[in-house]
Amino acid sequence: MAEPELVDVVVVGLGVGGEEVAGRLAEAGLTVVGVERDLVGGECPYWGCIPSKMMIRAANALAEAHRVNELAGTAEVRPDWAPVAKRIREEATDTWDDRAAVDRFVGKGGRFVRGSGRLDGPNRVRVGDQVFEARYGIVLGTGTRPSVPPIDGLADTPYWTNHQAIEVEELPGSLLVLGGGAIGLELAQVFARFGVRVTVVEAADRVLAVEEPEASEVAAAALRADGVTIETGVKAERVSHDGSGFAVHAGERRFTADRLLVVTGRRAHLDELGLDTVGVDAGQRYLPVDHRMHVTDGIWAVGDLTGEGAFTHIAMYQAAIVVADVLDHMRRTRGGPDASGTASVMGGAAGVVSAVGGAMSAGSSGGAPGSVPVADYRALPRVTFTDPEVGAVGLTERQARERGINVQVGYTDLTASTRGWIHKAGNAGFIKLVADADQGVLIGATSVGPAGGEVLSALVVAVHAAVPVSQLRHMIYAYPTFHRAIEEALRSLK
Repeated sequence: MAEPELVDVVVVGLGVGGEEVAGRLAEAGLTVVGVERDLVGGECPYWGCIPSKMMIRAANALAEAHRVNELAGTAEVRPDWAPVAKRIREEATDTWDDRAAVDRFVGKGGRFVRGSGRLDGPNRVRVGDQVFEARYGIVLGTGTRPSVPPIDGLADTPYWTNHQAIEVEELPGSLLVLGGGAIGLELAQVFARFGVRVTVVEAADRVLAVEEPEASEVAAAALRADGVTIETGVKAERVSHDGSGFAVHAGERRFTADRLLVVTGRRAHLDELGLDTVGVDAGQRYLPVDHRMHVTDGIWAVGDLTGEGAFTHIAMYQAAIVVADVLDHMRRTRGGPDASGTASVMGGAAGVVSAVGGAMSAGSSGGAPGSVPVADYRALPRVTFTDPEVGAVGLTERQARERGINVQVGYTDLTASTRGWIHKAGNAGFIKLVADADQGVLIGATSVGPAGGEVLSALVVAVHAAVPVSQLRHMIYAYPTFHRAIEEALRSLK
């Protein structure tokens, strides 16, 4: 049995959230061990946000070139995947090498350990033959992995997840996409715009089922205009592969393609973390945390495995809370803001606490007043980067009504706005507002359009700060902008 090595904090899993926590605590002067078995940075920089948006940028450029014929003359477009694959390989992922990320963490004062970390009792983490004992805490940030549905025959086929779709060097002639959520639609549109014959198969009665029905309609229409076949209300029962192509069987129906992309959700693999050694149930889909990301005494969790949303911005938001809370815990453990006499360590810590705590002091509790923020997901923004973009924040109309809220809804078609009319080709979209009529504030909103994700920012502020609708109605909205459509949607609230 290896003797445990005493350190301040151990971070297991250096995805977006874990890397942020580990790096900032190391910069604050703590002895931090960061453990990662795959790539430091996680999904986002290698198989998610960054490379997929490079793909989307390239596909949108093709679409804009086609729109020249409607707006400014004639243009001929010949798609070429090679520069896209090259950019992903060389600019985004370093050919899926995390050396730069590891060096960045070590440069901040952290210690990196490659391997699978597992809890080994209170305050302890085992990585192979090494055991670390954490003075102040353990942070879990091991993320999620693709959830493969139990469809007969699927596991025995060479299906794609988002990893293979991002890494692809040569595009297939045809592609089946199993799953009509955000990732499925984004990738389906990209591949279709590069000439791939794409079919999306979704079990729900509409794509983007978590968003407003109006958003589903606009997104589906946009993808169909790009040549994508969308099949909703179809439950796959069996998958077969004959060595050259796939077939998805659903009752009497059969869908075929060269490749099959499975994007039906993700799940945390809690059974690998040794949670039973600290009295935590590992049989859950996600790891429940409180408003300060506590799993249990001395253990925090951050990112996708908390089940609050598989978004980089959620992981970063939670990381700021964890950093502040760990530093506050350390301060209290030491008996004061500088009990050890190491002003440099706590000076850095105080700076971090101040930076992350100030903006949320009204929602903090415990410790020094205002020093530690608490999680508040009321204004959680989300964007599907299709063309048009689908941005949303807070509750949908249906969610609000199910909660018994006295709902007012405002809606305006983006094409009816001056900017939408000017934009013309590719101007599909709308603004939808969901208000609590009793409180007089917005509790949800959807912004769909060419800049749907950017227009969303104004609506996020309105929901987060509970800006009275009366005030929003009396704001000055720049003309002619896409966001000016918010004013018209406010007028239509009823």
